[in-house]
Amino acid sequence: MTDHTTLPIEGLEAVYDALAQAIDQAGPDKAELFLVKLALLNAQALADAGLFQHHVQAALQDL
Repeated sequence: MTDHTTLPIEGLEAVYDALAQAIDQAGPDKAELFLVKLALLNAQALADAGLFQHHVQAALQDL
């Protein structure tokens, strides 16, 4: 896995706000497609399939 620095709380809050607004903008019919496209773009930017899979598993916890 690639070593990455963590995003501070203020950055996470900004990301959360941007994500919530984008989901609203996509609308209920396109929200799932938007999230898949976003995940693929972020996986490409991350450039580490193993780390991405770890993030997927972490996100599935406690749903």
